[in-house]
Amino acid sequence: MAEPTLTRQSLAAAALHVLERDGLAGLSMRKVAAEVGVKAASLYWHVRNKEELLDLLTDALLADAELPPREGTWRDQFLEYGRAYRALLLAKRDAAKVVAGRLTPGPHILAVLEDQLDRLREAGFADADAAMASYLLSAYVQGFVLQEQSPLSAAEAAGASRGEVARAAGDSFRALPPATYPNLVALADDLTDPDMDTRFEFGLQRLADGLAALLPG
Repeated sequence: MAEPTLTRQSLAAAALHVLERDGLAGLSMRKVAAEVGVKAASLYWHVRNKEELLDLLTDALLADAELPPREGTWRDQFLEYGRAYRALLLAKRDAAKVVAGRLTPGPHILAVLEDQLDRLREAGFADADAAMASYLLSAYVQGFVLQEQSPLSAAEAAGASRGEVARAAGDSFRALPPATYPNLVALADDLTDPDMDTRFEFGLQRLADGLAALLPG
């Protein structure tokens, strides 16, 4: 029986399925080939190695990206871009680990970048500043989600909830000798109480504050 016809689209869909099932650590050319019912050698007509597979997968992960409506100020749209990107990465297993640091000019990524840059230039940002602002947003969201999905400690890795680990850390800070660690003791609640949504929003708002200073007038 002949092997099924393989396309880059079917390859990307298979890679997404393996990623969701086995995570990035379990993603391999062999597993992706098995997912589409072909021999691993057939994949090399489309991707030469796992790194090229990850390039293809990076673009595929952006296929579900929804562009924010062109409503409100540039800041409103910028903030919504960040929130939507975070939600997209959180919705797919290990997505942040795949996309972090990669720039692959696939059709879905190109569409998002073109839209972002158009909005930023229209808002009055200089070309270089618009390019940097787009990069900064991507780097912030990816980095935040990477931290968000990494265990806070061995306790969380062993099964404790993130909230339990954070509360335990707060208790540890409060129990420190105040003469040696006055700031950690005083700020124990501020360091450990805020949830990840609050932390993300704080950073995102500060990015927008900084970028606003680059606009004329």
